Amino acid sequence: MTDTQGAADGYRDRWISCTADAVRIRGYYFPWGAKTIPYTAIRFALRVPVGPLTGAARIWGTANPRLWASLDPGRMGKSEGFVLDVGRRVRPFITPDDPSALEAVLRAHAVPTRRAGARVV
Repeated sequence: MTDTQGAADGYRDRWISCTADAVRIRGYYFPWGAKTIPYTAIRFALRVPVGPLTGAARIWGTANPRLWASLDPGRMGKSEGFVLDVGRRVRPFITPDDPSALEAVLRAHAVPTRRAGARVV
């Protein structure tokens, strides 16, 4: 269930939604709490590959104390995600249904994006 619209209109899937002011991540906190991150709080978004050894099996939580994976039971079927640098020790790790659409929204809100070619997660 993906509702990807134009960058100006935002992005939305089951777990991630982008509003005019922020990224909202459902299922971030236990048991079902959402995290809202204003675009102005995101230093940069790192687009990362997701695979069997790089976070695909991580449905929720972390094995890496520097990252926190939001709840996403469909993560195993995805190939890319984002690590959001919000200036804190722990960085949110999200896996949108449409990574390119999410990246377009972030760029439209002046969030710098980068690509990681190596294992990050």
